[in-house]
Amino acid sequence: MGLFDFAAEFGKKLFRKNDDDAAGKIQQDIEKNNPGISGLGVEHQNGVVTLSGKAESADALEKAVLMAGNVQGVHTVKTESVAAPAQSASIEYYTIAKGDTLSGIAKRFYGNAMDYPFVFEANREVIKDPDLIYPGQKIRIPAKN
Repeated sequence: MGLFDFAAEFGKKLFRKNDDDAAGKIQQDIEKNNPGISGLGVEHQNGVVTLSGKAESADALEKAVLMAGNVQGVHTVKTESVAAPAQSASIEYYTIAKGDTLSGIAKRFYGNAMDYPFVFEANREVIKDPDLIYPGQKIRIPAKN
């Protein structure tokens, strides 16, 4: 997977600037909703998060990346140290804009606003409530079979 960029000024507020335990707080947040990463390691330095461990699937790695990257103060997530199977499905990433709704995003990508639960389920670790999304948040848009 490699390297992912995020908008550092947006996201879940887990730590304050210059927090010595930012990595621990990000790791704890990912583990709380464990997407399937064993031996998870998290390093944080100057807005760059580096993940390590073993992912049970490509989806698990993508979800961990989004969980780490959608944290305020994080602008980059690196995954070179995570062992993971290759992604076999077609996945797009979308950055939520002001005024977006999950039904609007579903309509845009799938042609049907009623497919919003599919978008929500693909991002359950990142989106806790389908009515509470925010601009700057990055989500997965998997191909619908």
